[in-house]
Amino acid sequence: MEPAAAKAKPQGRLLVSTPLDAKDELEERLERCVGIVQALTNQLSEREANDALTANVCKGQQQHEEVCLGLFTLILTEPSQAQRCYRDLTLVNRDGMNVVLVKINQILMEKFLKLQDIPRTQLVWLVRELVKSGVIGADGVIMTLLKQIAGGDVSSKNLWLAESILDILLEQKEWVLKSGMLIAMSVYTYLRLIVDHGVQNLLPLRQKEVDFCISMLRERFLDCVIIGRDLVRLLQNVARIPEMELLWRDLLHNPQVLSPQFTGVLQLLTARTSRKFLACRLTPDMETKLLFMTSRVRFGQQKRYQDWFQRQYLSTAESQSLRCDLIRYICGVVHPSNEVLSSDILPRWAIIGWLLTTCTSNVAASNAKLALFYDWLFFNPEKDSIMNIEPAILVMHHSMKPHPAITATLLDFMCRIIPHFFPPLESQVRQGVFNSLTFIMEKRVLAHLAPLFDNPKLDRELRSMLRERFPEFCSPPSPPTEVKLEEAVSMEMDNHVLDKEEGCYDNTEAAFSDDEEEVNNKGKKREFRFHPIKEAVVEEPADITHLLDQLDDTMKEKVQQLQKSSDTETQCEVMQEIVDLILEDDFDTEQMSALASCLSELFRDHFRGEVLPEEITEESLEESVCKPVCLIFRNLVTMQEDNSGFSVLLDMLAELYQKQPKIGYHLLYYLKASKAANGKMMLYESFAQATALGDLHTCLMMDMKACQEDDVRLLCYLTPSIYSEFPDETLRSGELLNMIVAVIDSTQLQELMCHVMMGNLVMFRKDSVLNILIQSLDWETFEQYSTWQLFLAHSIPLETIIPILQHLKYKEHPEALSCLLLQLRREKPTEEMVKMVLSRPCHPEDQFTTSLLRHWATKYDDTLGEHIKAQLIKNNNQPRKRQSLRSSSSKLAQLTLEQILEHMDNLRLSLSNTKNNFFTQTPILQALQHVQASCDEAHKMRFSDLFSLAEEYEDSQSKPPKSRRKAPATSPRSRKGVAPPTNNEEESASSSASEEEDSKPKAPKRKRKGSSAVGSDSD
Repeated sequence: MEPAAAKAKPQGRLLVSTPLDAKDELEERLERCVGIVQALTNQLSEREANDALTANVCKGQQQHEEVCLGLFTLILTEPSQAQRCYRDLTLVNRDGMNVVLVKINQILMEKFLKLQDIPRTQLVWLVRELVKSGVIGADGVIMTLLKQIAGGDVSSKNLWLAESILDILLEQKEWVLKSGMLIAMSVYTYLRLIVDHGVQNLLPLRQKEVDFCISMLRERFLDCVIIGRDLVRLLQNVARIPEMELLWRDLLHNPQVLSPQFTGVLQLLTARTSRKFLACRLTPDMETKLLFMTSRVRFGQQKRYQDWFQRQYLSTAESQSLRCDLIRYICGVVHPSNEVLSSDILPRWAIIGWLLTTCTSNVAASNAKLALFYDWLFFNPEKDSIMNIEPAILVMHHSMKPHPAITATLLDFMCRIIPHFFPPLESQVRQGVFNSLTFIMEKRVLAHLAPLFDNPKLDRELRSMLRERFPEFCSPPSPPTEVKLEEAVSMEMDNHVLDKEEGCYDNTEAAFSDDEEEVNNKGKKREFRFHPIKEAVVEEPADITHLLDQLDDTMKEKVQQLQKSSDTETQCEVMQEIVDLILEDDFDTEQMSALASCLSELFRDHFRGEVLPEEITEESLEESVCKPVCLIFRNLVTMQEDNSGFSVLLDMLAELYQKQPKIGYHLLYYLKASKAANGKMMLYESFAQATALGDLHTCLMMDMKACQEDDVRLLCYLTPSIYSEFPDETLRSGELLNMIVAVIDSTQLQELMCHVMMGNLVMFRKDSVLNILIQSLDWETFEQYSTWQLFLAHSIPLETIIPILQHLKYKEHPEALSCLLLQLRREKPTEEMVKMVLSRPCHPEDQFTTSLLRHWATKYDDTLGEHIKAQLIKNNNQPRKRQSLRSSSSKLAQLTLEQILEHMDNLRLSLSNTKNNFFTQTPILQALQHVQASCDEAHKMRFSDLFSLAEEYEDSQSKPPKSRRKAPATSPRSRKGVAPPTNNEEESASSSASEEEDSKPKAPKRKRKGSSAVGSDSD
C-alpha cells in the first residue's frame, strides 16, 4: 500500500531525510550520475576505467557533466574510493573543475545542513584537495564554507568545521596569500570566532585561531584594512589576549609597523564595512530566515517566526555573542526598498528591539548596543548611508511608550560612548553622533528629537545629560505648518504603525491624521496617510538625481529620456536601448546597482494595481506584457543561456529584484502570458539562482507570497503553471497550498478544482500528500475545507491518506474528520481502513467511528464482518505485553482489543432499535466467542451484553440449524455442520494463523456448550 511504500523508501546516502520527505531532486540527479559512472567502469581495470570515462566525456557537454558529477558524488559517499575518484576527476574534467565547484557551492548554500556525516566530512576533504591542486575558484568555495561556521555555536560539528577549514588555511598558507579577499574574509571570521572559544577545553583551538589571525594581520595588514571599521570592533573583543594586546599597541601607537600606507586607527574607523563581511558571519539558513522576516512577515505577526529563530539559534548561553552579528547584518545589509518601507512588513527596528530584549548578560547587552550604534560614531553623510543609522533611532522612538527602559538604556549608552569609546578621538566620535542626529532630521526619519530627548518618562539625570550633550536637539518642536508633501521619504511615517499617543512625536503624523479620522483598525493609520504621499512621489521622482551621477554619460542620458517619456511605446523603445547598452562588452557592472535603483523608481507605477486583465484573451494578455520592464524579460527569453549577455542581464534583473521584490512574480506572469515565452518557464529557475537568495524554493515561495498579498486573481492564474513547471518545489510541502487556500473565495476554489479534474493542475502526489494534509490541520476552517476539496478532486486512493486518522482529535479537527467521513462512506471498507477506523480512541462525544461502522454495516455487512473478525482474532491472539510495546513504538495507529470491543458495543447499541442483522453474522459471533473464551472476568463483565450474543449463537448451534437472513452465504455451512471454534489452545493456535490470511471461517468439529468453560480454564 502507498503509505507502507513511502515508509520503506530507501534512505539516500547524501542527505538526511524522513519517510515523509519527497526525494530530493539534486540527490536524485547525483545518484543517476553515479549510476552512469559505475555502468561505464564496472569490472574494468583502473586503466580501462579511465579510458572509458575519457572516451565518454569527449562525446559532449552533457556526458562530461554526468561523469564529473558522478565521480564527485562517489567522493562524497565512498571514502574508500575517494582518492582514486579524485584522480580520475582531475584527468577527465575539461572545464577546470568548474562543474564541480558550482555543485559544491550549491550544496554549501542549499543543502549543507541536510548532509549526512560522511558526505560532510568528504566535502571538506575534497575542498582540501582542490586547494592543494590550486584549482581556480577554490578560494570562493573556501569563503562559502567559512560562511557555514555558525557564530555562538560550540557544538562538536561546528567546532570540527571551524578547525578543519583553519587547518586548510594553515597548511596552504602560500596559496591563501594569493587572494586578498580570502585573507580579509578568513581574518574577519576567525577574529569573531575567537570570542566563542574561550572555555578551557577549547583553548588549543583558540590559540591556533589567534596565531593565524596575528600572522595574517602582521604580514598582510593592507589586505585586512579593506574590512573597515568592524575590524576594530572585532579586535576590541579579543584585546585581552596577550598576542592581540601587542597588536593593539602597534595599531594605536606605531601604525607604520603594520604597513607603511597605514596612517592609524582613524583610517579604519572612518571606512564603512562592506556588506560581504557583515553577511559572512550568518549562515545561509540564518540569512534566509532574516530576509524572509524583513520582506514577507507582517508587523504584528512576527512572534512565531521570532520564537522559531530563538529556539534554533539563540537558546544557548554561547549564542549571546550571535546578537551582535545579527544586529550588524540588519543595520548594514538589510536595506528595504521604499515599497517595503511603506508597507506593513515587519520593520528592522522591531527585530533589533526583540534581539536586545533577549540579551541575558551585561557583556552581551553592551556589545549588542555597540553593534547598533557603531556606524553612528564616525558617521559621514557623504560616505555612509542613512539606512545604517535609522534602526537605532527608531528602536528608541518606538520603545518609549511600551518599553521605556530600553529607550533609556540606549540613550544613556549613546551619551556615555562619546567620551569612553576612545578618549583621544572623543571630538571625532561626538561629531559622528552629531552628524547622525542631524542627518536623521534632514531625512525626516524623525521630524523632531525633543519629544525623545526630553521625555517625562526618562529620569531627570538622563534628561539633564542629554540636554548637556545635545542642546541643539532638545528645543521644543516648531508648529506643524512647515510640513510639506514633498517630504515623501519620512521613514518613521512610511515604515511603521504608530499608536495614537505616539503621534505627537512626529508632526508629519499630526498633519495627515485630520484627513481621515475614522480608522477601522486601531493603530493602522498608515493606509490613508500614503495616498497623498505616493502621488507626490510620482509627480516628483527627485530621488534618482544622486543615482544618475553614478551612471556613465550614455546610460545617464538614456535613463533621463526614460524619466521624461510619458507614453508606453516611447518608454519601451528607450528601455530596449538601455538593455542594448547593458549587453555591450564594455558595460561597467559597477553601475548596475545604481541603474537598478533608477529603474525601480521610474517603474513604480508598473508595479501598482492589477497585472492580469479583467477579461482574459490572447490580445489582452499580450497587451498586458507590453510594459518597459518586460523588455528585460523579453530579451532574456530570446537569448541562449550560454550567451555571455544572458548572465549579465540576469544579474541586472537580480539587482532590480533587490530593489523591487515584485519583479519575481511579474517575471512568472510574463513567462506564462507572453507567446514569446512559451515553454520558457524554466528561465525563472536561472533567475532564482542569480538572486541573493540563490535558491529556487525560497525565491518561488517569496514571490508567490508577494503575489498572494497583491493580487489573488493573478495567484490563481499562475497556480497551474507553477505546480506543473516546479513540482519538486511545490508538491513536497504545503507552503504554497496554504498561501492559495488562505485567500481564494469559493468561485476560485471551484475553478481550481476544474483545473484538477481536467488534468491541467496537480496539487498533490502520493509520496507527500499525507504530510501536507497533516500540516493543514493547523490552518483555518475554510482553508482546511478548501484543501480537502482540492484533494478529493484528485484521483489519489483514499488508502494513501488513511493514516491521518491517528492524528485527528474530534474536538480539534472537525474539518478533516467531516471530510473523511463523507469520503469513507462512499468507499467499500478494506482491512486497513477498518483497522484505522477502529484504532480511534473511544469517547462518548466522538461519533466518527460508530457512524461510519453503522453505515458500512448497512451497506457492506459481509465485508465489514470479515474485517472486524480478522482484527478481533489478530489482537486477541497477541500476548498483551508484546502488543502494548509494539503499539507504543509503531508509527501506525495503536489498536487494542479493548478499543475494538468498545467500538463494537457502541455499534451494537446504535443498531439495537433497527432491523439490521449485522450481529447475527457467523464471522462476528465466532470472533466474539473466540475473544470471550480468553479474556479476563473484568472484560466479560464490561462487555457482557456483547458476549451474550455469542452465547445465544452457541445455544442456537446446539439445536437444529435455522435459516438465516443471508441464506446463500450461511446455509451451505449450516448443512455441513458449521459451529463456532472452541477455545482450547491447540485448535486456537492452529486456526489463528489461517484466519489472518483468509477471514472466512473454517468448519471445526461441533462441541457442546460445556466445553467452552473447559477451554476457558485451560487458556
